[in-house]
Amino acid sequence: MTIEFTETADETGLEVYDSIEQRRLHIGTPSPVSPAVLEPDRFRFPIDKKCAIETDALVFDQSYSVTVHNSTGQTETSLDAGETVRLEERTQFVGLSGPIRLYCRIDAAGTIDIGLTSIRITFDEATDVEVGARSPHDRPAATITTPPDIESMMEAVSALPSALKTTSPERTWPTLRGHPPLIELGDRLRIPDTVDRPDDDMILTVPPERSALYQAAPLGFFLGATIRPGREPTLETPRFEHPLTAEHSFEDAVARLLKRFFFLDCLTRTEGFYRYELHERQLLEDELPYDLAEMYAADLSERLDRYLDIPYDQLASHMPRWPLTAHVPAEPDTIELLPFIVNELGVVRDVGGKPPKTVPDSGNAAGLVRSVSRTRDSSRTPQPDRSFVVPDITDESVEHAWFGDDIPQQASKATLEAYRNQLARDARNESTEILLVCNDARMLGEHDALGNVYGNREALPFEIHSEFGVDTDRLADLLTDGSYDFFHYIGHATEDGLRCPDGELDVRSLESVDLGVFFLNACRSYEQGLALTRRGAFGGVSTYADIVNDRAVEAGETMARLLNRGFPLRAALEIARTHSSLGKQYLIVGDGSADIAQSDGGAPMIVDLERDGDEPFDFAVQSYSTKEFKLGTATESTLPTVADRHLSPGRTSFSRADKDDVREYLIWNEVPIRVDSELLWNDGIGSPIFE
Repeated sequence: MTIEFTETADETGLEVYDSIEQRRLHIGTPSPVSPAVLEPDRFRFPIDKKCAIETDALVFDQSYSVTVHNSTGQTETSLDAGETVRLEERTQFVGLSGPIRLYCRIDAAGTIDIGLTSIRITFDEATDVEVGARSPHDRPAATITTPPDIESMMEAVSALPSALKTTSPERTWPTLRGHPPLIELGDRLRIPDTVDRPDDDMILTVPPERSALYQAAPLGFFLGATIRPGREPTLETPRFEHPLTAEHSFEDAVARLLKRFFFLDCLTRTEGFYRYELHERQLLEDELPYDLAEMYAADLSERLDRYLDIPYDQLASHMPRWPLTAHVPAEPDTIELLPFIVNELGVVRDVGGKPPKTVPDSGNAAGLVRSVSRTRDSSRTPQPDRSFVVPDITDESVEHAWFGDDIPQQASKATLEAYRNQLARDARNESTEILLVCNDARMLGEHDALGNVYGNREALPFEIHSEFGVDTDRLADLLTDGSYDFFHYIGHATEDGLRCPDGELDVRSLESVDLGVFFLNACRSYEQGLALTRRGAFGGVSTYADIVNDRAVEAGETMARLLNRGFPLRAALEIARTHSSLGKQYLIVGDGSADIAQSDGGAPMIVDLERDGDEPFDFAVQSYSTKEFKLGTATESTLPTVADRHLSPGRTSFSRADKDDVREYLIWNEVPIRVDSELLWNDGIGSPIFE
């Protein structure tokens, strides 16, 4: 079972632990409790496991998003920092959106107080509380097999929407979009009986070509559409027909429709079960040609028809920032990638690109580099058998994942194995196990800096293992049998191996690795990083050119700080590249959504501050999606004077905030801060901006 409930003694209460995703949260109680595990019934919301405890108070040490629902599941109120609400003596559910989704069934009177960094629920007298928990871990329910002919492949892709739990606007909530079934190539079409096929109300006609099918898959999934071959690309519903290529190319047209329909359903859902103020709704509602409450009551066909009345350019600047664009080849085996891309509602594009004008190197800087030559050789060029490419589009999403054969610039190098490795993940260590290997004594500065970064969060258990001068046999053992969640390598590398005192360890010589995420902070570590994902790892960061040691130290510390705070690889690399000397030589290999730790409260975010002397600050936030806070999550800061609940990943507009309010917020929230475009670290009491 994924979810575990455990009584805690040092701080009395209950710990909820997800053994697959290594997520945990603590519920404090005034006195010890004994959880009684129950069957997960009597809940209006999907849960994996529940227990009952008797207590007169529940205390949460993070400020999660809180909603109160009646016995039917209808939202009665959503709470922000600083608010208080009374619970009545009747059945109510209190939902908390944290690293593990919680619902508390409460049948007694009480009070909910939302603080800046904590939540307290007190009852008028001791009462039984049922605590239900749901893991963000999502597994495909079945595997579809298809031969490589286009008609069979279209039938297979048309079955992916079986993972949708509703066709209402609530499907924009990540928890109501399950992982689509897997697809494998085979000798004939096999769709298991457990996979529900669409009812043909929505029909997406696309050219009978693999590239068009792949590009249409995310839109077809979100609409619950049947995909059929035809020469005139069209979206057909019981209410209208909409030509797809009247104004744009096919891949642009389906991407724009996906973003339009998803975003407007996010606005419409605020009139549904979960009612709350949303930043994007406040900005756009007066410009919409319909009433949102009426639109929520409309069926899917009518909603889509009305959504098409709004010019796309009027919406584009308010949409969430898309997390993923996948550049895929039009080959038969690409169909096996689609369920993983569709799971993130990623945009799919062809592998069009051009050679880069130059291949990044360490520039004109002199000194120690992390290649086996030990010093920079300005005459050194990439091996001639390497082929580099810049995708035609690189600014659409947080991550552009390249699935072609070439080595991408301005994109990640994604692999199917990295996604499959995560599906095979079993219960792991209760603490996050981090391995630091330093194989050059002159680079100890990075190791020492990392010791103060990884695992400095009191609420999360980390185990840091450091090794120095590791030989090839020992390093092979660590990678294959160590069961580490994160591997940070400091040293030298070539295309043929990681440098050890007795030679080089070529990861390609290993049958498998037992490893989650990695950061190979060494020159030309691309091939070794790629090999790690082929043999068991989820994803990581490697390099395809020389890097100067001083810059590598700064890059390593910046990445470590961000990963430690719960940012996924794709977000951490983007931020580090913008705000440190981490250059274009670094790229993600594998799955860019992989992470090593949970974030505090909600989606990880950067606080943006602009200041003018002693005047109040202009305050905004930029959030990123994660595996538990996917596209469509609503997240916010807990600054009481700012209304900034918004769609993640995204950025809010600037709002005026009093300096004292900002100071208190930063005392209690350890988040990266961007002040006048400079990245600063807020590691606790005493923010650097007030020094």
